Amino acid sequence: MLGEKSLSLEDGPKNAEDTFGGDLISNFVYERFTRSEESRKIDEVRWLRAYRNYRGLYGPDVQFTENEKSRVFIKVTKTKTLAAYGQLIEVLFSNNKFPLSIDPTVLPEGVVESVHIDPKEPPSPENDLSKPEDFDLEKLEERFGAMKELLKDLPDVKEGPGVTPSSATFSPAMVAAKKMEKKIHDQLDESGATKHLRSTAFEMALFGTGVMKGPFAVDKEYPDWAEDGTYKPTIKTVPEASHVSLWNFYWDPDGNNTENVQYVIERHKMSRTQLRALKNRPLFRKNVIDGVLKEGETYTKKYWEDTLKDYAPNAGIERFEVLEYWGNIDVEMLKDEDIVIPKELEEMGELQANIWFCNNKIIRLVLNPFKPAKIPYYAVPYELNPYSLAGVGIAENMDDTQTLMNGFMRMAVDNAVLSGNLVFEVDETNLVPGQDLSVYPGKIFRRQGGAPGQALFGTKFPNVANENLQLFDKARQLADESTGLPSFSHGQTGVSGVGRTASGISMLMNAASGSIKTVVKNLDDYLLGPLGTAFFNFNMQFDFDPSIRGDLEVNARGTESLMANEVRSQRLMQFLQIVSNPVLMPFAKMPYIVREIAKSMDLDPDKVTNNMDEAMRQAALAPQPAAPAGGLPPQGVGGPPGVADMSGGGGGNIGVGAAPVPGEQGFSGAAQPPQGMPPQ
Repeated sequence: MLGEKSLSLEDGPKNAEDTFGGDLISNFVYERFTRSEESRKIDEVRWLRAYRNYRGLYGPDVQFTENEKSRVFIKVTKTKTLAAYGQLIEVLFSNNKFPLSIDPTVLPEGVVESVHIDPKEPPSPENDLSKPEDFDLEKLEERFGAMKELLKDLPDVKEGPGVTPSSATFSPAMVAAKKMEKKIHDQLDESGATKHLRSTAFEMALFGTGVMKGPFAVDKEYPDWAEDGTYKPTIKTVPEASHVSLWNFYWDPDGNNTENVQYVIERHKMSRTQLRALKNRPLFRKNVIDGVLKEGETYTKKYWEDTLKDYAPNAGIERFEVLEYWGNIDVEMLKDEDIVIPKELEEMGELQANIWFCNNKIIRLVLNPFKPAKIPYYAVPYELNPYSLAGVGIAENMDDTQTLMNGFMRMAVDNAVLSGNLVFEVDETNLVPGQDLSVYPGKIFRRQGGAPGQALFGTKFPNVANENLQLFDKARQLADESTGLPSFSHGQTGVSGVGRTASGISMLMNAASGSIKTVVKNLDDYLLGPLGTAFFNFNMQFDFDPSIRGDLEVNARGTESLMANEVRSQRLMQFLQIVSNPVLMPFAKMPYIVREIAKSMDLDPDKVTNNMDEAMRQAALAPQPAAPAGGLPPQGVGGPPGVADMSGGGGGNIGVGAAPVPGEQGFSGAAQPPQGMPPQ
């Protein structure tokens, strides 16, 4: 990984790979793993019940009598879980992109929030960065960041927004923010983060908790062939975020979220190929890994693995168990193991470290490379449990109602079987002995002589299946209440009352979305926000591109997707009509409004709207108004070449000349309104 620093294993009497044992550290990691494993057993019981209810399997605690013939399991839990999962996916990916945005802070530091150029203002020599005697590249980079290359060629650049119709306003802070946002979105796409987020959302709905980790630097291979047909792939190091199965995630039992836990441990089940591949990653101890491979597979299955893999209970033992530890470790313990510690860290009481452990051997030991040092795991609850890291999911919320539905349905089926057949009573004293008493159509029974009387009596049992089915329906309604997911939200037909009309069902759907809002807010607070911040810090730490640096903040946008696109589009159009007033136009950011309208219509704003450079060219090709008789240029026209009138003032046009960096935001003003938009 970029920036990783080894604590050990290179210098010192016990640091050589073939002699370093690290028994104290090994025992320390294993003791914490055992402690976490014991503390989460009560959670594992909940997860197993949730999994069985989802799969439609009865657990060992369910016992049937000999008279109970029916074994039906009504998988309403599966329907509810998939409905909740579908709602989360629809909210998270309604705009076909990862719900993260990077924006400047309210008062950005290190880069100016906005600058402007006004050809009608008198020049100020102290701000004229185009003059060689005043040009300071270091000052320019510090103040203007991503726009330094553009602004250094423009005359008389002044800080702050323009206030006259002839001024052109730029936002270096916004340009830096959008460049960082595009970079992070590209990295998330490269690493397949959307696929991993879907897996996390599914475990959230089913078990109550989803886990992701990252970003970690990995080498990605891009296929390429030379002209002679030789395969010459391009290897590129990219940050990656990935999903972690909840069953392999062990945490500090004293912490109730990933922000205040002292450590987390991920349990890996690796094949020989996967373990051998670790030797190609930085700072892994190759000799120790070779020794572990020679010892052979020593994997021991956990008790819950046979339940999860009910189709192959004897599979999965030819593997290695590898523990990946992230958390604090005492400096004194490291010193006792004769591990070399950087001098600047020797006085600290504890350090954040990453330790890989297999077959009682340490195969990797490094400092936490991230700045600031944080554990790169993010556990997000479906329903928050304030006293534990593990949340509550759909399956647990409807556990009791699922049990009731199964019981009532079994009773209804057993009663229907019994009441659908006759039960016969036979008086054998009236029949000839030795006859076959089976009953079928056309059967003849031989009677003995004597007093006449009926020998066969048919008894029909009452059918109470309807009463049981009514209780089943009541239990299903309780499941709707306990999960917050009404049945009509996932396909129930025959809805009556207010739901008979389109507006009525819309009202019901909006009311039903109340529970999912809390879940999406948890996603924003516990996963999307921290993960986006981690990617931001990764790029700031390891990518030295000055154009993406600045006082920026990460915003998770999951909750914004909850608003229906129709409602959002309507509100945007209303706002557009309001700001079409020339008095209010200077206060509106038209490029942002146009892009948001496109998003609300499920259109890709990068494909249907022009960027700054394209907007400049389109405006330059538009017909220009004739000059007044006095020879003065129209309002907003007449500035020096390269200056665009985008101030938002009344009725100006756009001049011809240089434009901001193509594809970047951060440029505002009164451009010629796009076709179909209200005039200024």
